[in-house]
Amino acid sequence: MMNLHQLPNQRLNEKVVLFLRRQWFAILTIITAFSILTGIPLLGGWYFWDTIQTWLDHPVIGPFLVILGSIYFLSIWLFAFLEFTDYYLDTWIITNERIISIEQNGLFNRTASELDLSSVQDTTAEIRGILQTVFTYGNVFVQTAGEKSRFHFKNIDNPEEVKQLINRLVQEKRARKLTS
Repeated sequence: MMNLHQLPNQRLNEKVVLFLRRQWFAILTIITAFSILTGIPLLGGWYFWDTIQTWLDHPVIGPFLVILGSIYFLSIWLFAFLEFTDYYLDTWIITNERIISIEQNGLFNRTASELDLSSVQDTTAEIRGILQTVFTYGNVFVQTAGEKSRFHFKNIDNPEEVKQLINRLVQEKRARKLTS
C-alpha cells in the first residue's frame, strides 16, 4: 500500500495535496453490464429449465453446454476483473511541486508520467451529460509544453475544484520561483 505522505522520488519540501481516483459512478456501468450479462443467461436457464435439463442429460450436448457456459461466465468475470483493475489502479497525485499520473492499460501495462507545475499552460474542466452533472464528476485536462502535451484526469469527482486547485498551485509555484 502506498503511503501518501512519502512518495517514491519525493522532492525536498514536496507535500501531497490531493490523491485522486476515478469516481465510483464510473464503475457502475461495468457493474451494470456485468449484472446483465450474467443475469440474462441465468434467468433464461431458470425459465427454460425443463428443456435445458433434457439437453444436459444428453451425452454429447450436455458436456458441450457445460463447457460453453463455463467459457461464457469465465469470460465475463475476466472482463469485469480487467475493467475493475483499470478503474482502481488509475490514480493521479497532485503535490505542491508536480502532478503524477499513473494509468493502468490492461493487466500488465502501466504508464506513469509526471509534470512539473511550472510547465502547466492551461487547465480545463469538462462535465458532460446529465449523469456527470448530477453526480458532479468529469474530466480535467492539463495542457503543457512538454513531451506529453496533455494530462487527462478521467471521471474524477469535482473536476472544477480540481482545476481551481491546480491553477492555485501553479500560481503559488511561480510566485515561489520569482521570490527565490
